[in-house]
Amino acid sequence: MIRNLFLCLLTFISIPCFSQLEYAADKIPSSLRSRANAVIREMETTVDMRAVDQVIIKVKKVVTVWNKNGDPRADLTIYYDKSSSIQRIRGQVLDAIGNVNAKFTQSDFTDHSAVSDGSMFIDYRLKHFSPIVTTYPYTVIYEYEIRNKQNLIIPDWYANPYADQSVEKNSYTFICKPNEEIRIREYNYNDKPEVLKTEKTTTYTWQVSNKPAFKSEPFAPDPDLYQTYVKIAARQFSYYGYKGSYQNWEELGKWVYNDLIKGRQSLPEQTTAEIKELVKGTDSDREKAKKIYQYMQKKTRYISVQIGIGGFQPMPAAEVQQLSYGDCKALVNYTQSLLKAADIPSLYCVVNAGRNKKSMDPDFASMEQGNHIILAVPLKTDTVWLECTSSDSPFGFLGDFTDDRTVLACTPEGGKLIKTPALSSSMNLLVRKAQLNVDAEGTVTGKLNTRFSGAQYDNYQSLVAQPYTEQLKLLKDKYDIDNINFNDFKLVQDKGTPPHTLESFKLDIQKYAAKSNDLFYLELNAFNKTRNIPEVRNRTLPVYINRGFTDEDELSYELPEGFKMEAKPENKRIISPFGTYSSELKIEGKILTYKRKFQLKDGNYPAAQYQEFSNFMSNVNIADHDKVVYKLN
Repeated sequence: MIRNLFLCLLTFISIPCFSQLEYAADKIPSSLRSRANAVIREMETTVDMRAVDQVIIKVKKVVTVWNKNGDPRADLTIYYDKSSSIQRIRGQVLDAIGNVNAKFTQSDFTDHSAVSDGSMFIDYRLKHFSPIVTTYPYTVIYEYEIRNKQNLIIPDWYANPYADQSVEKNSYTFICKPNEEIRIREYNYNDKPEVLKTEKTTTYTWQVSNKPAFKSEPFAPDPDLYQTYVKIAARQFSYYGYKGSYQNWEELGKWVYNDLIKGRQSLPEQTTAEIKELVKGTDSDREKAKKIYQYMQKKTRYISVQIGIGGFQPMPAAEVQQLSYGDCKALVNYTQSLLKAADIPSLYCVVNAGRNKKSMDPDFASMEQGNHIILAVPLKTDTVWLECTSSDSPFGFLGDFTDDRTVLACTPEGGKLIKTPALSSSMNLLVRKAQLNVDAEGTVTGKLNTRFSGAQYDNYQSLVAQPYTEQLKLLKDKYDIDNINFNDFKLVQDKGTPPHTLESFKLDIQKYAAKSNDLFYLELNAFNKTRNIPEVRNRTLPVYINRGFTDEDELSYELPEGFKMEAKPENKRIISPFGTYSSELKIEGKILTYKRKFQLKDGNYPAAQYQEFSNFMSNVNIADHDKVVYKLN
């Protein structure tokens, strides 16, 4: 993964002594107590970039915590590596009226490796401190300073990143030389920064005050769309001895390709010959690319490398060939080199990966916006996208980790912003069929088959590599039904075009049809009920549905001999801007066939429509609990 930990380097300033009683909790305005578990009393952040290879970052931060839920806001974690050094940390813990209860220094922080799962080579470490306090409210004061030997990544400043935290005063100061070319991007900041120029420096200051905590709202958009923050990027930069300049995506992408990638794509002659032999006789570039991709998948495994410039620069392709491992950068660079051996061009693409879709800001180029690398292979009729870190991803399938977002393609001619393909609501498809028998005691037995495609292809990824007994345990989380048991479970991933996952098993559910007196109550939708969503009064944020999908269920129930139907639901059809729902019941002899189709559409909707969305989901939930009532003669 690309190094993103610089985003976590909160920023710093030094104050000669601590004030105490001025931070008494009763001095906090009542307007800042509503919905707040903690309050930033005062935060002063300074980034001094007068030397590009000696950026001094300082902070003073004072936080008052009201209750146990606010304890995480009093924690402090500082990441560092060989390009950064922690110069000083000190602080105090105050009681409710501002008296000092405890003091601490850097020696009181725990120090850990920042190694993540799958990371083999990494030089990041972290220091962490959590005050141990049981009496509320309390206040923590931090002072610390970090020196960075680079200015390629300048930490973003967020006025308030947490909904449950209010802000009494928070300021950010950036200092550079008067002739330094920098780019500044302000998001949701309504004022102008204060700018002070002297012969030796130019100083920019942003500040906010008296910002109340706000209510967290379900189905809210990316917080970056409404939070206040500032990004800064220097045109001339230094990073681990590498120097360069950029002021837009085109120049940044060109630097990445020419300085970090180009010289690392040579392959051993034997490997080049092997690739040419592999694709010999294959007519289309698509089929050639598929063979090469599968070759790469069989040969390599993912290992994270985060050492020095290795946070951005891939291992040489020849080294990956020799060692058979690499991180996302290395495996994409290696695959690109293999494709080049077969005369197939491809694009090394930087992406902001994650389940929530997040694109590069087209108006502000900066290095830290990406956290992953993928590969695009432009063909005559379309573009094939490859996820190179997975040994079992289907050819040409990205999944919901990187689909539908703007990415940076790095080429010799320069960087280009391009879009990954979107997985639409109709493509993210679940089709389930079940043949079930209901006995005289209400126990259900039968078999079930499900096909998952699109974004739902990965629904069972956590089960794929598990032993059979563990798969059965995890299956109970997927099908949360009392007294359900499984056997003969099979899971097959078909990597065709489009790819899909096939699930099948036999089941029994003891006394699923509940009996009361002489009546049985059979809930028709046994396996796929929609949950209600919270009601929200005075909604302020737009409604954002990140991922749409379509579910189609067909369940056939064979009822016992001598049943008599007492009540059955009407067929349903619900239409809204957010999607559609339909259910249908047919009875032929003792066979009940229940069909259900639910489609949820992804997209952005006005805040005023949240109530309509909540009503839609509530109506679907009610319909999903429809029952038939019968008795036995």
